[in-house]
Amino acid sequence: MTTRTFRIAAIPADGVGEEVVAAGRAVLDALAEGSGGAFGFAWEEFPWGARHYAETGRMMDEDGLERLRPFDAIYFGAVGWPTVPDHVSLWGLRLAICQGFDQWANIRPVHFLPGVRSPLRSADDHELDWVVVRENSEGEYAGLGGRNLAARGPGGEVAVQSSLFTEVGCERIIRFAFELARTRSRRKLSSVTKSNAQQYGMVLWDEVFRRVAAEYPDVETESVLVDAMSAKFVLRPEDLSVVVASNLHADILSDLGSALAGSLGLAASANLNPERRFPSMFEPVHGSAPDIAGLGRANPIGAVGSAALMLDHLGLPAEAARLHRAIAATTAAGVLTRDVGGTAGTEEVTDALIGALGTYGTLDG
Repeated sequence: MTTRTFRIAAIPADGVGEEVVAAGRAVLDALAEGSGGAFGFAWEEFPWGARHYAETGRMMDEDGLERLRPFDAIYFGAVGWPTVPDHVSLWGLRLAICQGFDQWANIRPVHFLPGVRSPLRSADDHELDWVVVRENSEGEYAGLGGRNLAARGPGGEVAVQSSLFTEVGCERIIRFAFELARTRSRRKLSSVTKSNAQQYGMVLWDEVFRRVAAEYPDVETESVLVDAMSAKFVLRPEDLSVVVASNLHADILSDLGSALAGSLGLAASANLNPERRFPSMFEPVHGSAPDIAGLGRANPIGAVGSAALMLDHLGLPAEAARLHRAIAATTAAGVLTRDVGGTAGTEEVTDALIGALGTYGTLDG
């Protein structure tokens, strides 16, 4: 048997990112070890982040994108630290990679896990499971604008932040979401908009959505204003399957979905370059959590769920399914970190995940 070896760039970055990336790597290596030589991982870790910024004035090396380009995927931790302004840390590392590699599709599943109590009463009566598809390259996070007129004196400065909506950008993410909806048990796509108030960019979004929808008559559709969709997440989550939204709207809604599922610590995400011209990046949704960094309390499930998304992307869907089953078995057994009402630490949850992998036997089991 020839071993498939995947080259993975690990960027733990800041805070609990170091702990959850280490946990995810341990789980992935255990999965590979049990594959009978079918596949393996060749890891290279990059020490970029706030410490690197303190030493060099940059969040990552100047040639960072070129060094990352040959890898099969990027496994990312979390970015941000109190000593570095948030916009500097985000644009200097995570967004630099997302935009530099045109990772225009961000996937954020919302999974309700056994043993994790949701604040939603409806979670007791329905099997809730949906996916937020986020336009990840333009919209409100395009980085267009600037600050000026500071010479006017205190209170006189002006800041302009422009959103960018292109027909190409809208169409590719909406079409991506339709294709994803076709793979779901309920073929439904909900488009999130705010075209009643944003009469240019979001009207273009709506027009593209209606045009593309005509090519997918087998997919049920709806277009919902973002404020109404926020309410729907809480009041009628059983009506959701795939939700597609702009960069800002999907960022907020996906965090809401993860909180409703129990904790941001559970949430996984994938930043995809679907054409595979560049490596895609996989990361938990939670932040760097400076308040618990280094204490061994971080929840590794979001990072391990992100690893499952990475396995899917690498063409290992059966192995991704095994990781999802191991996560469910771990939470069902009550091995939970503090953010979801438990007492277990990062290492204990990681050990339980690896142990759960062993209960499934062969790779196709």
